[in-house]
Amino acid sequence: MKVDVLLGLQWGDEGKGKIVDVVTPNYDIIGRFQGGPNAGHTLIFEGQKQVLHTIPSGIFRSNTVNLIGNGVVIDPITLKAEILELEEKGVDVSKNLLISKKAHLILPTHKVLDKYSEEQKGKAKIGSTLKGIGPTYMDKTGRNGIRMGDTSSPKFKDKYDSLVTKHKKMLGDYEYQSLLSEVEKDWFEALDFLKKVPLIDSEHYINQAINDGKKILAEGAQGTLLDIDFGTYPFVTSSNTVTAGTCTGLGVAPNKIGDVIGIFKAYCTRVGSGPFPTELDDEVGENIRKIGHEYGATTGRDRRCGWIDLPALKYAVMINGVTNLSMMKADVLDTFETIQVCTHYIIDGETYDYLPYDIVSTEVTPVYTELKGWNKDLTALRSMDDAPKEFLDYIKYLEGELNVPIGIVSVGPDREQTIIRN
Repeated sequence: MKVDVLLGLQWGDEGKGKIVDVVTPNYDIIGRFQGGPNAGHTLIFEGQKQVLHTIPSGIFRSNTVNLIGNGVVIDPITLKAEILELEEKGVDVSKNLLISKKAHLILPTHKVLDKYSEEQKGKAKIGSTLKGIGPTYMDKTGRNGIRMGDTSSPKFKDKYDSLVTKHKKMLGDYEYQSLLSEVEKDWFEALDFLKKVPLIDSEHYINQAINDGKKILAEGAQGTLLDIDFGTYPFVTSSNTVTAGTCTGLGVAPNKIGDVIGIFKAYCTRVGSGPFPTELDDEVGENIRKIGHEYGATTGRDRRCGWIDLPALKYAVMINGVTNLSMMKADVLDTFETIQVCTHYIIDGETYDYLPYDIVSTEVTPVYTELKGWNKDLTALRSMDDAPKEFLDYIKYLEGELNVPIGIVSVGPDREQTIIRN
C-alpha cells in the first residue's frame, strides 16, 4: 500500500478538514505531517461545528487511528483544550489518537519570542498567529528543541530550564514575566494531562502499517503558497506544507507516496500579510467575505478575498504532483453574474503564466478571463446531473487549465453538502 496525501493548494483555509472527514471512511490511519496550532480545520456535520488545530480531522470516525506526526509542533495547552472539547462531545481520544515521540514542543517562551519578533518588525511583520510556531521550528533546526519523547526523561526539567534561560537572554529587557507566570503553570499541567495519549515511534508505526496493507492518508496544514521553500517568502509559515513534507513529517519514503488530493477554493483567500495578486479590495471582495464567512478559524481575523489565481494554482499542482482536485465553497459564488479567472500576470511589462520567483517586491497586474456565473443556489445540489450548465462549464474550464480532474465538489459547509464526481 501507499500513503495518499491531502493538502491545500492556496494560502491555507481551503477546507482540508472537511474533505479529510468526508474521505476518512476509506482510510485506517490519518496522519498530520506538519504545522501546529496555527492551523484551523473546520468540520460541520449533524448541525455541529468543530474546529481542530492539532488533532487530525479523522478523529470523529471511531474506526480510524489519528496520528500527530513528528513534523508537527505541539502546544500542550491548546491540545489539552482540544481533547477536552472532543470528550465533551463523546469522542474518546484515548482509543484512536497517537503522538509521535519526535514531535517538538512549543514552550511558553516560544510564544513570547513570537510576539517579540513581530513587534520588532513593525510594518514589515509577517502576520504571525503568535502561537510560537516559528520560534519552535527555529529551535528544532538549531538543535535546541525539546520533543514529546523527552518528557519521560528524568532530565526533562533540566532541558526545559536550559532552553527557557536561553530564550530569556534573547528577550533581554523585553517585559515577558507577566506573560509567562500563569501560562507556565498551565503548560506543565497540560503536559501531565497529555500522558493519557500514547507516545509512539511514529515512523516505525507508519511503515509497519504500510507493510500490513493499511490505508493511510497524510493530512497537511496551511497551504502550498505558505510553504517555507516554495511559498511567497518571507510571508510564509515555518514548515514544508507540500507533498514532500509527508516524507519528512511522517517518515514515509518518496516511493511510498500514492495519490495526492489538492484542495482549493473556487476563489482565493489569504490571512495576514503578503502578496495576493487577485485580491479584491472592494465591494466584490467584501461580498465574498460575508457570503463565505471568511474569518480565520484560529485567529478570527478577516480573510482577504479575491478571484481564483491559475498561475499560482498551476504552480501548486506541479510542486505537489496533484492527481485529484477538490473544489471548495463553490456555493459562495452563487449570486455572481460573472466570475473572473486570473490566467496570467503582467510584471514589469512581461507576461507570466506561472508563479515567478518574486511577487513580493514587484507590482503584479492580474490578467482575467471572464466566465458566466450560474446564478443558482447550489447548497441543495447532491448530484452533478442536476447542476446548472454554467457551473459545469466552470469546472470543465478549470480542469482543462489545470490538467487534473476535480473529483470532489463542495457546495456547502456540512459533511452532506459534498459531491463525489470520481
